[in-house]
Amino acid sequence: NLPLVGSSSVEDFVSNLSKPRKVIILVQAGKPVDATIAALSEYMEEGDLIIDGGNEWFHNSIRRAEELASKGINFIGMGISGGEEGARNGPSLMPGGPKESYDIIAPILTKCAAQVSDGECVAYCGPVGSGNYIKMVHNGIEYADMQLIGEVYSV
Repeated sequence: NLPLVGSSSVEDFVSNLSKPRKVIILVQAGKPVDATIAALSEYMEEGDLIIDGGNEWFHNSIRRAEELASKGINFIGMGISGGEEGARNGPSLMPGGPKESYDIIAPILTKCAAQVSDGECVAYCGPVGSGNYIKMVHNGIEYADMQLIGEVYSV
């Protein structure tokens, strides 16, 4: 039984969260992420945490972490993989950021991630940007596989 509480504004949303606040955002990469972080960080406090779960370019995650650090707000960039299967059975999660921040959200991520015979599909990936970098490499391999399959079918 999860309590659901509606919010009428970003300020209301942030004020309803227990401290330290932990907010996962899943918005389109680029300017929408910056706008969402700007809106949230206006009401967040030192020690709070923003997790970007979009497939963002790792350099942007590093920049955002540096910008938020000046306010004392922690940041994790997290690649997410799984597509429709992940939506039904849990995704693979690739978080990168301060280890202390990961430790705070690890129990949440562990419950959300896909569960397989040898454990959950989540692990701390390293400093900010590393989770996004791993997801970028994953996507490159996946797209190469799709290209290969397409070329084989055309032969």
